[in-house]
Amino acid sequence: MKRSIIISATLLYCIAIGAQNNNNTLKDCLERGLKNNYSLRIIRNQEEIAKNNKSLANAGILPTVEATAGYSGTLDNTDTTPRDASEKSTQQRNITDHTLRAGIDLQWTIFNGFKMQADYNRLKELSLLSQTQTRIAVEDFIAEFTAEYYNYIQQRLRLKNLNYAVRLSRERMRIVQDRYIIGDNSRLDLLQARVDFNADSADCMKQEELLITSRIRLYELMAERNTDINILANDTVIYTGYNLNFNTLWEATLANNASLIESAHNRRIADLELKSIRSRDYPYLKLNAGYGYTQNRYETGNTKERDQWGADFGLTLGFKLFDGKRSRERRNARIAVQNAALKQENLELELYAELSKIWQAYENNRRLLMLERQNILAARENYDIAYERYLMGDLSGIEMREAQQSMFDAEERILVAEYNTKLCEISLLQISGKIDKYLE
Repeated sequence: MKRSIIISATLLYCIAIGAQNNNNTLKDCLERGLKNNYSLRIIRNQEEIAKNNKSLANAGILPTVEATAGYSGTLDNTDTTPRDASEKSTQQRNITDHTLRAGIDLQWTIFNGFKMQADYNRLKELSLLSQTQTRIAVEDFIAEFTAEYYNYIQQRLRLKNLNYAVRLSRERMRIVQDRYIIGDNSRLDLLQARVDFNADSADCMKQEELLITSRIRLYELMAERNTDINILANDTVIYTGYNLNFNTLWEATLANNASLIESAHNRRIADLELKSIRSRDYPYLKLNAGYGYTQNRYETGNTKERDQWGADFGLTLGFKLFDGKRSRERRNARIAVQNAALKQENLELELYAELSKIWQAYENNRRLLMLERQNILAARENYDIAYERYLMGDLSGIEMREAQQSMFDAEERILVAEYNTKLCEISLLQISGKIDKYLE
């Protein structure tokens, strides 16, 4: 009874694990990675810092209020000698006077040539820039993870093909061994069949290592510590069915590309830096106000104690006539504005060239994939015919091996073409700002 319970519990556990395994689609893995990846968590924290920096106080728009308190005292000794000799000299020792001060001071820059407004707008642009940089990091992660995800599928399909090759080589070795026993084949044929079988087995073992390496890389991107789980991808094929159009992609690039948006933010920041420097050409107006209390205590004189309290205020109007660096900074700021505009234009040109290059590779790989899918049909039929002739003794072992190798070469070319097409597709969607399609 106890044994039955244990077996049932084990089966239920395996079913639960299998159900969990089946949920590992690309979308599921991406969502886990976007949530857990350490690099993305760090850059989101940096975005939060930039958002916190976007404040009126940080731009100098709000006044500063300061509460102060202080105490001071004097300890004096005095000897007094009068001019009139008839009067006595006096001595005073350890005379202590006390002063206690407390108050609140306010300082507020009312106007400084629109510098505060320019600085606040610059902080807002820096916050938006940080958001865009986070988006770039997210898109880079999606592209990298998706490429590795389909690499994992490619390695798994390759392992499946190699396992099939091992089965075919094992069957061929069995046939040769049976024929060798009855004297129908030479020992050379048997040894060659065994060498081919061992070679296929070795390739299979190497492929298992590549598959494990790819799986570990995926778990690393998802920040998963348990890399011993032997499953990951629910997909069994490399899907390349998105209907992409170059003109649509280019229009989307101009509107949505994150790097172009980042460049536009940098251009606006350069403009605001120039406005901030130009603010020095205007006068400034500052308000100072305060309220304080002062208490004095005296050990000598007619006054024993004095208390004083009240407000003070004032306006300061000023104009900086010369600081020795204003014109240089203004010229450099204008150059920075020009450079930001040139960088944006150059980036647009680079993106068009990159998009065109990847599009050509995408189209070429799609045509190549269609050709290889036709080739595999011919290669499989060729292998079937060769196998029938081999069973009848009309084909040598070397020719049989060539037919088998030709079929697996065609399978490998399909895998490579599918993966290269997928890589081009990922790059095209990333450049056009549509990489989030993989999260749908």
